[in-house]
Amino acid sequence: MQTATTASRADQTRALTLSTIAFTACFAVWTIFSIIGVAIKGELGLNDTQFGLLVATPILTGSLTRIFLGVWTEKYGGRLVFSTQMLLAALATWALTFADSYPMYLLAALGVGLAGGSFIIGVAYVSRWYDAGHQGTALGIFGAGNIGAAVTKFVAPFVMVGFGWQGVANVWAAGLALMAVIFFVFAKDDPSLVERRRTGAKPPSFAQQFAPLKNLQVWRFSLYYFFVFGAFVALALWLPHYLIDVYGVDVRTAGMAAASFSLSASLFRAYGGHLSDKFGARSVMYWTFGFSMLFLFMLSYPPTDYVIQGKDGVIAFSTSMGLWPFIATLFALGFFMSLGKAAVFKHIPVYYPNNVGAVGGLVGMIGGLGGFVLPIAFGALLDLTGIYTSCFALLFVLVGIALTWMHLSIRAMERAAHGEVLDRLPQLPEMQPIHHPERTAMPRVIEDWRPEDATFWADKGRAVARRNLWLSIPALLLAFSVWMVWSMVVAKLPLIGFAFTPEQLFWLAALPALSGATLRIFYGFMVPIFGGRLWTTLSTASLLLPAIGIGYAVQNPETPYFIFLVLALLCGLGGANFASSMANIGYFFPKAEKGNALALNAGLGNLGVSVMQFLVPLVITAGVFGAVGGEGVALQDGGTLWLQNAGFIWVPFILASTIAAWLGMNDIADAKASFAQQSVIFGRTQNWLMCVLYIGTFGSFIGYSAGFPLLSKIAFPDVNALQYVFLGPLVGALSRAGTGWVADRFGGGRVTFWVFAGMIASVLAVIFSLQAGSFPGFFAGFIALFFFTGVGNASTFQMIPVIMGKEVPRLMPQLTGADRARQIAMESSGIVAFTSAIGAYGGFFIPKAYGSSIAMTGSPVGALWLFLAFYVICLVLTWVVYTRPGGLLHDIERGRAFAAPHPAE
Repeated sequence: MQTATTASRADQTRALTLSTIAFTACFAVWTIFSIIGVAIKGELGLNDTQFGLLVATPILTGSLTRIFLGVWTEKYGGRLVFSTQMLLAALATWALTFADSYPMYLLAALGVGLAGGSFIIGVAYVSRWYDAGHQGTALGIFGAGNIGAAVTKFVAPFVMVGFGWQGVANVWAAGLALMAVIFFVFAKDDPSLVERRRTGAKPPSFAQQFAPLKNLQVWRFSLYYFFVFGAFVALALWLPHYLIDVYGVDVRTAGMAAASFSLSASLFRAYGGHLSDKFGARSVMYWTFGFSMLFLFMLSYPPTDYVIQGKDGVIAFSTSMGLWPFIATLFALGFFMSLGKAAVFKHIPVYYPNNVGAVGGLVGMIGGLGGFVLPIAFGALLDLTGIYTSCFALLFVLVGIALTWMHLSIRAMERAAHGEVLDRLPQLPEMQPIHHPERTAMPRVIEDWRPEDATFWADKGRAVARRNLWLSIPALLLAFSVWMVWSMVVAKLPLIGFAFTPEQLFWLAALPALSGATLRIFYGFMVPIFGGRLWTTLSTASLLLPAIGIGYAVQNPETPYFIFLVLALLCGLGGANFASSMANIGYFFPKAEKGNALALNAGLGNLGVSVMQFLVPLVITAGVFGAVGGEGVALQDGGTLWLQNAGFIWVPFILASTIAAWLGMNDIADAKASFAQQSVIFGRTQNWLMCVLYIGTFGSFIGYSAGFPLLSKIAFPDVNALQYVFLGPLVGALSRAGTGWVADRFGGGRVTFWVFAGMIASVLAVIFSLQAGSFPGFFAGFIALFFFTGVGNASTFQMIPVIMGKEVPRLMPQLTGADRARQIAMESSGIVAFTSAIGAYGGFFIPKAYGSSIAMTGSPVGALWLFLAFYVICLVLTWVVYTRPGGLLHDIERGRAFAAPHPAE
């Protein structure tokens, strides 16, 4: 029997040589658009964003197919899968020459991308021929097939000059097809496949192969590869265009210069495998990230003119990087990226020897997606900022995140190994004389958490819970501010030269709610998986993307509508934070205080909408950030508008809140649960009923908040309504924060019933006021609506833990004591998060309903009648299921009306 350790040297060399040559050919085809894309760009007149999408599209296919190709290689063997994949990619490359429009080029590019899936096939195939002590070197040599990108950049420009870009596509397709035949004829099946066939053993199932993907470590490796490989592919595609535009060279010179980067980022991968075998992959990753940060900082610094007021007069000088220093720096960057690529894949067969295909496929897929996402991001950043070096600045930030996560993970492993010894050390040696571990220790993960224990709660629990609550509130307030800032920005876009139609503006106002609601579905499950502290930190930091993006996008009236659509979707990150924030805080408090705690977190968080609507109109009328923030736009009435400040104003607060969350919040060990454990809520009828009620309360609040400014401006164009609209969300947020105790005292079901009755009356007032043309009546009706939505937001969330406290013992009678309490807490938290996600869709449908109603009838009244009918349904549902005699909450709430304010068990 032949195994990896007994395979002959000749067979190993044959497998490695053929795989490396085949991978080189595939990589040459995969990056073909880096050269021919320049010609296609000129033929079709594409802008930078469209060009970025074109060159990145093959990377998408090559990335997404990796995870499946890796699994199929484990099952059917590399010889068959590799040959088939090369033939299909060759056919797609040849078919490229028949495209005659931009959509057709994109479709053909998807087929060309199949060539990129070759990497994981080769990794799974080659690793089967070598033992663990030599896999790093072997995979490093195989990975050097990345040099195919350099082959394309060296050779393709000369072929294109002589035969056109179609000639390049035909030659590359023929070469890849020939390689597919050679590989199938001369390659052998790997030892594992041969042995499995000999013994009749079944191949591993999909479930077995994908099992390791639940480990966070796999996703961390994926982030590393997103940079070392994804950024390599992205730069390989982007650099010819960059060099032509920035340095004014011709396509052949640009191809040669870009090829030097591809060469260093590929050829030294074999050396990286050797270093990983000798010094360890972890050390090589530290070298990679450290030096990459240095080189990317140098590359990201744009040409700058300095004027200094010196003692003897003005001192002026400039900084810029010439062509040859630029090429040298890129070559050095590529060298360390090549080491990193080998080091990442040294980890995989060591940690997951029986799942190389699935794990390597996922890591390769995420890395390949970097090659798809990053060129698009490069083009978008260039369109937004006008700064060519912005692409390197983005990579600098990416490396910083990867290095930080790696180091913190290593520190966590060291801490787990050494236990309390590290916990008792001071943060700095100089602090030793004043360090008192017992007084300064603040555990990040709380192993013992018993909020229902009165003694524990009084002695320790309340202080910890309140600290987490008061750190969560500002983070959630900022999330709501960023989520809803788009509604204010959209209302001002026509004033500064953006010629969008009313329908387009309503779409922009509605999209943040759509993405926020959708992302809430996933965010609600993240706290039990990652922990509240880490997830709050990451989700708060993510708000920087839309905040900074808005600041740049609105400064250029030529910014494409597509960019505004992307930014509108990114604003939804703020809305998604609500689900995870509420799920996290719900774990900290006992049932008797949960309603008030959730009301405070949500109510004061909702206050971010009002804070935004009050603050933004002030900051956009002044150059708050000076020259750093950009120039203002002169208006027809003689004023000046700095609309970019609507995004930039949140950046320092987001940074401060992110740091505070990381340093001050805690995780609760009992709150950990997998997605499978949490998914039980999808079988709970009460989950879906509460979704309906929460659409009526919170969906109304967020939908009215998003549509109120634009609706007021359209319905009453002669009234400067934008100076008053912040009052609606303010009333809704304060009523939510201030009335949580009412639901605790009288019962959430009873309060919710009267809330919907009040909302029905308020909508009628708004309808009659619109028909009468009365702004005071219109405004008063909406203020009443906002008030009732706030009260209803608090009361519906108060209902959930009480409902599940009654339902879980009925549905799961086998659970008792602490297990039952844990199940109730987990299901309550999951339902709170999921209902918040579904409810948030109201933020999309309400503004969209306004726009559709106006387009169809010329008035928003039709939409308001639709809302009123829905509130009637919610009123009946609350009565029939919960508050009528015999309803689920009737006996509990009627008894509690005269008792102490403690929820029933």
